[in-house]
Amino acid sequence: MFEYQNHDMEREISSESGSIVQLVKQKQTNVPMAKKLIPLEVKPVIQSKILDELKVLQELKSPYLVEFYGAYASNEGINICMEYMDGGSMDLVLKKVNRVPENILGKIAESVLMGLYLIRESHDLNHNNLKPSNILVNTKGLIKISDIEVSVDLTKEKFIENLQPKCYYSPEKISGLSSKLNGDVWSLGLSLVEMAIGRYPIPVPSEDEIVNLFQNDPQGLSSRSEDASSIQSMTIFEILEYILNKPPPSLPKSCFSEEFLDFLDTCLRKEPSERGDLKSLLQHRFIQKYKNEPVDTVISWINKIKQSSQLFYI
Repeated sequence: MFEYQNHDMEREISSESGSIVQLVKQKQTNVPMAKKLIPLEVKPVIQSKILDELKVLQELKSPYLVEFYGAYASNEGINICMEYMDGGSMDLVLKKVNRVPENILGKIAESVLMGLYLIRESHDLNHNNLKPSNILVNTKGLIKISDIEVSVDLTKEKFIENLQPKCYYSPEKISGLSSKLNGDVWSLGLSLVEMAIGRYPIPVPSEDEIVNLFQNDPQGLSSRSEDASSIQSMTIFEILEYILNKPPPSLPKSCFSEEFLDFLDTCLRKEPSERGDLKSLLQHRFIQKYKNEPVDTVISWINKIKQSSQLFYI
């Protein structure tokens, strides 16, 4: 049995909403893992319940899902050990580049949809927390999703934290309604808009701002300047109100393909029943356009980022 609890800490990878992700190495095999610590102050019985609920993640095996090794409780909270993706999460990538090129977004969208479709079909699960920090890449060109929420108690503990300082939840989830019908599709659409323009898209930037971004970085490969900000000035409550009451974000036709814009429009419908479902979105023209894009394209893109930044460590 793989003893995921027996490891040495290498370094911290990231921290978000109180959770800390570290690179660790399993002592016997020297296999690198990502360990996520979720600080929790709950009774032992709730801890045990959470750990039991997380075991379902071991049944989810797919090239589109970050592999789950196991979880254990400590004095600090719940520790989740999983596959280490040496390209990092897309929120970390966006700290190094101005934007993600459309052909790479096509591969990201396809991989995410495949992962979502698998967990829905095999276990009737939704992700419930899809965002750039839960979309990861590696130097083999693979794109995978992580942090699937399978524990009701853990989700309750993390709900408010997950709203800070950005929100990717669908309008119906914000309103307290069920988000089981295509809630993840909204989150995917919003995440793709953010990756396309290099900043959280609420409030929506002007067309001039986006056009200027493309003029300064036509290939989407330039390093991000130190003063480039990806954080909006709105409070979380203003963001929630914006999502509920304003039109969904949209992008200019002058910078993006008609296929991509139509895909986003299909994802970002406020009425859940009007959004595309996972199966139909996998057949969308945007996905088909980049379906045969070789994995070497993603590898080349990652390596170019690697050469111009310190994002990659091993």
